[in-house]
Amino acid sequence: MNVHSLQAWLGRYVQFLERDNASPYTVKNYRTDIGQFLDYCAEQECTSLSSLNRDIVREYLAELTEVGYARASIARRVFELRAFGDYLIRNEAWEQNLFRRIYAPRVPRRLPRYLTVDEVTRLLGVPEAALPNGQRDRAILETLYASGIRVSELVGLNLRDVNLAARELRVIGKGNKERITLLGAPAVAALRAYIQVERPSQLGEHATHALFLNRFGGRLSVRSVSEIVRKAGLAAGIEQTVTPHLLRHTFATHLLDGGADLRVVQELLGHENLATTQIYANVTQRRAREIYLKAHPRSGESADNE
Repeated sequence: MNVHSLQAWLGRYVQFLERDNASPYTVKNYRTDIGQFLDYCAEQECTSLSSLNRDIVREYLAELTEVGYARASIARRVFELRAFGDYLIRNEAWEQNLFRRIYAPRVPRRLPRYLTVDEVTRLLGVPEAALPNGQRDRAILETLYASGIRVSELVGLNLRDVNLAARELRVIGKGNKERITLLGAPAVAALRAYIQVERPSQLGEHATHALFLNRFGGRLSVRSVSEIVRKAGLAAGIEQTVTPHLLRHTFATHLLDGGADLRVVQELLGHENLATTQIYANVTQRRAREIYLKAHPRSGESADNE
């Protein structure tokens, strides 16, 4: 393969995403979606950056629309291509990112889903300490909700990253950036029980510094944690599918509901841009409005009925 071909550059970009600690889900989406575009380019006999132009991109997006792709799906592809183009610019392979001259379909921004406090309480009560992996699973659920960390950050934790005395975790996030997240007393208790009692029995003869272990004594995977969380949600009787990312949304929403400063939440989540965190504030504002309209005797809705 020509080292300057579009496919070769995609291969390098995927390796960059993996080194940059992007989630496996993100890497898979970028590889598949950008790869689909490059396959289309190849059909148009465009296999190098020098032959790539805006018309090819527009024709590709038009074809996606014709075959019935949703606006959100097309917008996601434009976003991915822009990020790919930015990578090419940083590596001096392109003089300008033509993907940024392509308009993405406007998509209404959906507010993140979250669990109620009652649902969280039921969820955290599911793992039974006396059962196999019960202490581990409880520690995982407590840690995700208490700290708001990403599932990729959770599975990357090592024992040295846990400071139970200070109630802190040292987390390596996107871009290999380090930050400190906090833990509440229940999460500390769950982690201490797991580390002192259950983890040594899981470890066996293996030598690993990984915090959360699978049944073979190795580091637990993102998929395994997602399955643990999903099954706990079912056992708790929660109607929506519970995922690690849903717990991250819940962490942020509950903090803001409790009066936390938006910039503090931004720091704890590891967001570079405050606007990313702002969406959680929109959730709490919408919820406050709903409560007001239902509860206040002269909220407007009530007054109209008088």
